[in-house]
Formats: sequence, C-alpha cells, structure tokens
Amino acid sequence: MPSVLQLTLILLASGVAGVVIFRYFGLPPILGYLAIGVLIGPHALGLANDSATVKYLAEFGVVFLMFSIGLEFNLHKLRAMRSIVFGLGGSQVILTMLLAVPASLLMNWIYPISWQAAIALGGALAMSSTAIVTKLISDRSEIETEHGRNIIGILLFQDLAVVFLLILLPSLGKNPGDLFLALTAASIKISVALVLIFVIGQTLMSRWFSLVAKLRSQELFMLNLLLIVLGMAGLTEHFGLSLALGAFLAGMLIAETPYRHQVEEDVKPFRDVLLGLFFITVGMLLDFEVIHQQWVLVLLLLIGPLIFKFGLIALLSRAFGSSPGISIRTGLCLAQAGEFGFVLLNQIDGLDLIDPALSQAVLAAMLLSMFGAPFLIQYSDRIAMRFSSNEWLLQSLALTRVAAKSVRTENHVVICGFGRSGQSLARMLDQEKIPYIALDMDPDRVKEAAGAGDNVVYGDASRENYLVAAGLARAKAVVITYADTPATLKVLHQVEHLRPGMTTLVRTKDDADLAKLQAAGATEVVPELIEGSLMMASHVLLMMGVPMRKVVRRITSAREARYSLLRGYFRGAADDDFGSNESWRLHSVTLLPESISIGKTLDELHLENEGVSVQAVRRKVGGSDYVKLELTPELRLQANDILVLSGNSEATDLAESKLL
Repeated sequence: MPSVLQLTLILLASGVAGVVIFRYFGLPPILGYLAIGVLIGPHALGLANDSATVKYLAEFGVVFLMFSIGLEFNLHKLRAMRSIVFGLGGSQVILTMLLAVPASLLMNWIYPISWQAAIALGGALAMSSTAIVTKLISDRSEIETEHGRNIIGILLFQDLAVVFLLILLPSLGKNPGDLFLALTAASIKISVALVLIFVIGQTLMSRWFSLVAKLRSQELFMLNLLLIVLGMAGLTEHFGLSLALGAFLAGMLIAETPYRHQVEEDVKPFRDVLLGLFFITVGMLLDFEVIHQQWVLVLLLLIGPLIFKFGLIALLSRAFGSSPGISIRTGLCLAQAGEFGFVLLNQIDGLDLIDPALSQAVLAAMLLSMFGAPFLIQYSDRIAMRFSSNEWLLQSLALTRVAAKSVRTENHVVICGFGRSGQSLARMLDQEKIPYIALDMDPDRVKEAAGAGDNVVYGDASRENYLVAAGLARAKAVVITYADTPATLKVLHQVEHLRPGMTTLVRTKDDADLAKLQAAGATEVVPELIEGSLMMASHVLLMMGVPMRKVVRRITSAREARYSLLRGYFRGAADDDFGSNESWRLHSVTLLPESISIGKTLDELHLENEGVSVQAVRRKVGGSDYVKLELTPELRLQANDILVLSGNSEATDLAESKLL
C-alpha cells in the first residue's frame, strides 16, 4: 500500500504522461486521464487504489468545474432557462425511470429484475456526466449555443434529481405513506437551502467581496474564494443536496458581482488539477475481468442504454422546439452515463436490489460509455449533418443569411463578437458611413440587435465557412472584439489561412498575450488596460496645460511603437499577477562597484538576447540628483547607474544576474 505522498506522486506523474501522449495524437486530454486511471488502478497494474480519501478529493474537481459553469450563469439567465431545466430536464429524468420498467422485462431472460430495481437502475441510467460534458463543450465554446443551453439545463435538473433519488431508493418497497413523507422532507430541505442561498446570499455576496477587495491582499482574496466555494458546497451537502450543486449556485451568486472575471482566473488551477484527478479515479473503477467474463451482457448494457438515452433526449429536445440537428447534438452529448450514476449504483448495491454480478456488468458498461463520450461530442456536428435531413439546409440557411448581408458589401469591416465593444465599434462605423457585418454566437443578442437594425447575424467566426460568407475576401479589415485569447487565436488562424496579410485588429485585456497574438497574424493588438492608461494620461496632460497637438503626438508615438514604451509596469504585492512569469513588467537594477557590466556599453551586453530591453539609464552627475541619460548603443555603464529593464519576470531576473 503506497503512502499518501507516493500515491500523490503516482497520480501526478501518470496524469502528466497521459495528457502528453493523448495530446500528441490529437485526442482529448480527458481520455488520457481515464486511460491512465485504468492502467494504474487496482484492476490493472495496481499502482494506486481508489481509496475514500482519493475519491473525496477527486470530487472537488467536479465542485470547481460546476462553480466555473455557475460563473457563466446569472440568476436572470437561469430564470430564462426554467423551461429547459424543469421542462426538458424533468421530462428526461422521469421518462427514463418510467420506461426502464418495461425495458427491464427484456432482461428477465438473463437476470430477473423487480420493478423496484428497474426504477432504481432507470434513475442511474438517467444521469449524464456533468464533468465530462461541461468540460468538453466549454473547451469547444458551445455553452452559449442552443444545444449547449439544452445540455446545461438537463444536467442541472439531473443534479437536483439526485437528491430525490437518494431518498427514493431506500423507500422503494415501503408503504406509499413513508415514501410521500421522505419526498416531502426532501422538498422542504431543498426549498430552505435555495431561500438561504438566493435571498440572503445574493444580498451579502457583493458587499463581502467589496470589503475583501478593499484590503488589497491576493492571499485573502484567494482564501475567501475557497471559503465561499467549499462553504456553499458544504451547505448544500448538509441539506442533502450534492456538493456540485452548491458550487454551481455559488458561481451564480458571484457572477452578479464585479469580481467575476478575476474569480474565474483564480479558480482555474484548482479546477483543472482536481478534475484530472477525478477522471483518473473514474478510470480506476474499470475491471477488465468483468468485461472478459460477461462481454455479451456488458455490450448489451453499453449499446442499449446509449441508443435508448440518445433517442429519448433527441425526441424530447425536438418536442421542446429544437431543430433536428440541435436535438441530435443534445442527445449525443448526454447519451453516456454519469458520475452521479455511480453514487446511485452504490446505493442500489447496498440495498441488494440487483445481483452483484449484474451490478459489476452495469458499472463496466457505464464506464465504457464515459470513455466513448469525448468521441461522440467531438464528432457530434458530423453525425448531426449526416442523419438530420434538414441540418444541411439549416446550416446553409444560416450561411445564406450571412452571405445575403454581405453580398453587396465591399471594403467593409468584419466584426467578430457583438458584445459591448463590438456594438460600440458598430455605432462609430455607422456614424462614418463605413459598412460592417458582425458575427455573434448569442442568439438572443443577435435577435435583439438585428431587430434594432444592426447588421449582425448568427455565426461562428472561428469557422471558415462563416468568414467566407461574411465576405472576408472583399473586406478591408477584421476586428475581434472579445478578450478571450484562445478563441481569438482560432479566428486569427482562419483569417490568416483564408486571406494572409489581412488587416486584423484584436482586443485583449492586457499586454500578457500581445506577442503571441501578433505572431498569430494580428496587425494591431489593443490592450484595454494600456489604452485606458493612455486616455487618462492624455486628460491629465491637457488639464496641466500641455498643448493638444503635443498630447496627440505623445499618444500617437506610443501607439506607433506598439506600446513598447508603455509595455509593463513596476509590480507591487497588491497586483493580481504579482510573481507571474507571463506578465510583462518593469524592473530597476542598480549597478554595484563590483558588477561585471561596469565599463561595458549597452551594445556589448546583448540584453535583447535575454528577451529584455533597456527602457532608461539614470546616473548621478556631479553629486546632484539622478538624471536620465540618452539611450545609445555606445553608452558605457558606470558604478551606481540605475537601469530600468522591460520584460517578463524570468527574463528580467536573468538579465539582472548578467548585469551584476
């Protein structure tokens, strides 16, 4: 039995190896975690076991994932989705359980199953993998799409349904009165928990975060974040709900505060590491001996529920107004089993409702379906196109709408993303009579804006066919308005492929990814924080009496130098990214009398080879205060000179060592 430290090292090393190998072959990292879990688990090499401690720790991966999803959903959005959550989601869970009873009759020739066991297994079958599905559709930027909303809505109801199912299963076989009392108690618990969270929590959350932020301590902010996430998860667990549901509700509450984006960045490391651990523990459960001995049964339990669940969800989605293509995508993404299904299956085993051999076969089939989930989601578009007779037509109509908007337009601007920045840009272009066409993935926003007369259409700017339909070949410029570097890089890749050298402007939050975006083909990158600083500086200069022409010249020269003179700043302990190697910074170095760089010129030091530039050199002249010297390659350094370096943390540290 390995120690806790040895087990941790095994999990970390195997997780890294799995992701590297699967990434190399272009496969989803989730499959790497699952495969590694199978390999090192107790049923294979036996290097690690699925102990209770590891399982509980891994569950926090799902907690932080659901918290991140909650940040994307505020209360207004949840109210707007109530028909999906309670209508579509409720129908899926209830019908799956009810239809499991007649389906169990087909199993009687292998294993006799009672109606109670059939309902219990139906409840486990109704669950889908929240962790796998939300992670994959989030990576594919599909959460805001129509099928993404269907998926999230159904998953939310499944999480709520787990509470009732955990109470319902022990009550099966009892008299109806006991069952009614148990479900009534569960309803009261849920109602009290939701009232506490939304009525009290919503009022206090924003004030509390403002108080913590005023203290300007990154450590305190992080501790406060962990306290809220885990505290809310613990609160819902205390009321008999799932940890993941509490974390989701915490995310929704924080989404209403101004600190949502910072919280989202802070929680990512915890989410990704613990989620990887969760998938490894899921892989550990797979027993190849069961598959070998009962392969026919396992195959039936794998294929039958997959087809049944896919068909039911697709039909229900269609009944709730989704197009055939959207319905097929929704069904494919949710056809697999889920992690909460394992919880229900464990309770079924404890109640002796089914034969242990059948339980092992069901477990193996559920795990195999989760292994297949990434492939189903990855190829869901192709499958929907192939099997939906009008999906091609719908896609063509969408592209036709885009093309119809741009067919008579040339020398226009293609705006990718029609949020606040995109809409502000569109208004300015309208005032100057400059044509534009905007692509956006939010159907509600597109409907509202198009109805108001804006030239915006529904379309994914990261896809080649939508850019072609938007008239990229005739356009004069492309503007990417969302400050999401991975999504921006996808669009830049497509633009560079379709029309190399195209004038492309990109919005970003700060200068951290400036070089990466420029290397990907961005003509200009506009960092919001630096532009804000420029605007503030220009106003201050004007207020201090500096002539307008001189102020404009200063601002223009800074932009023409691609912000190189303004890139980076002196970091303090209160800065969010203090100590981060990714962020550009300014760093002062004072040369000591024994420094090896004394007597050398700036040109001889070759600091640019370290990825560093010298922004200024200051020197004491005649016992007076320090004065700023003119930067020339021939400038020879002296003792006590102060050099201001610009670069990332690692580069400036190396340059300092070289100077001293």
